[in-house]
Amino acid sequence: MGGTVETVERIKRGEFSAVENTWQYLERIERLNKKINAFIETNPNAMVEAGAVDHRRKHGGAPGRLEGLVIGVKSNINVKGLRATCASRTLDNYFSTFDAEVVKRIRGEGAVVIGMTNMDEFACGSSGETSAFGATENPAVPGRIPGGSSSGGGAAIAAELCDLCIGTDTGGSIRNPASHCGVVGVKPSYGLVPRQGLIDLGMSLDQIGPLAPDVEGAALLLEVIAGKTPNECVMLDVDKVNYLEKLEESVSGMKIGVSQKFSDLTDPKIMMVIQESIEKLQCLGAKIVEIELPNLEKALPTYYLIVSVEFFSGTRKFDGRKYGKKIEEACGDEVLRRILRGKHISQKEYRGKFYQRALQVRTLIRHELMEALKKVDVIVGPTVPKLPHRIGDEISVNDMYAYDYLTVPTNLAGICGGVLKAGEVNGIPVGIQVQGKVLGEPEVLRVMKFLEAVA
Repeated sequence: MGGTVETVERIKRGEFSAVENTWQYLERIERLNKKINAFIETNPNAMVEAGAVDHRRKHGGAPGRLEGLVIGVKSNINVKGLRATCASRTLDNYFSTFDAEVVKRIRGEGAVVIGMTNMDEFACGSSGETSAFGATENPAVPGRIPGGSSSGGGAAIAAELCDLCIGTDTGGSIRNPASHCGVVGVKPSYGLVPRQGLIDLGMSLDQIGPLAPDVEGAALLLEVIAGKTPNECVMLDVDKVNYLEKLEESVSGMKIGVSQKFSDLTDPKIMMVIQESIEKLQCLGAKIVEIELPNLEKALPTYYLIVSVEFFSGTRKFDGRKYGKKIEEACGDEVLRRILRGKHISQKEYRGKFYQRALQVRTLIRHELMEALKKVDVIVGPTVPKLPHRIGDEISVNDMYAYDYLTVPTNLAGICGGVLKAGEVNGIPVGIQVQGKVLGEPEVLRVMKFLEAVA
């Protein structure tokens, strides 16, 4: 094993310390973050926390699975003592008073939180440009968007500003930046990872997941953060998971689903890269199976109707009375657009016409994906249908939403999906998406690992 997992093993063997690891990243953030803007703020206690990790190990404490790794956390997840701004002026003075459940878990396994990563404001965006703290640069393709809403996480991994990042994915917000930045990202099955401590965008769609430089790193972080908690009612009945030991299992004989709809919706230059990866899987012994997804185009409008209603409901607590500022008076255009849309759809006279209808279509899309996944082990295709635009380019709202065309079905169905770099188009990374059943993460990660090996 190499990469992220090897870093942990080196620290456990005493070849490298958590303090040294943390210091090198802090120094790198100091040099590079002004341009990249991946971090909104760093943790002032990071070196102290790293020292505590080393002290425990040197005095006989059992090393954790993430021993000494440096991890960035998206700014909509609570980390005690740091600001959970959601990249909005609404919460720019809100300091978290507790650790989210996923933060408790990574710290319990010896990780050091290096800081809070930038994002689209309240996770409302697909480009990384709507943050109140400024747009995030794409280190893989300077001048272009890194994707959103977990823009800071994708950029931080691509620029080697930390070992791993924790992001959130409501409609593609981990997978979209992973594709544009050429890194690895995983959206877990809905209910696999606790959301306690997350400031949600859409509670029936949100899932916390990893961003990493390699598949092993993503699998390792997901092992740590996955599993039910008694503090959350909507969770899968899973105590713990084990992915790393299954990564080397062969893909020979696996059934890989592909759909003509992906080609119909995607830039042909991107599809050429994706098709090359599919052919590599076939050469490794996988069987390629054509699947039908007749209502795939309906997923995008369905998603935006549902997420707008849930976002409107979730933001009613930001009224400026208990903490922060009144959201409507402090937020940017995209956040306000979603609030107003959700408010309109939530009115009694429109709920049946829009929201209830969207829920029915969501059920249809979930059924189609579940039926397809009965015939195949995973579904493979492009992540984003077009190449990332240049930062500052004016594009329409519909064109911005179109970045999510191929990722929102995964969230609507509650299944899992992972992304890694498949190749490039004109020097721009192109990510391949691997979708699996509910709790199909072992198969998804296995396919991703083999694609990584032959990339």
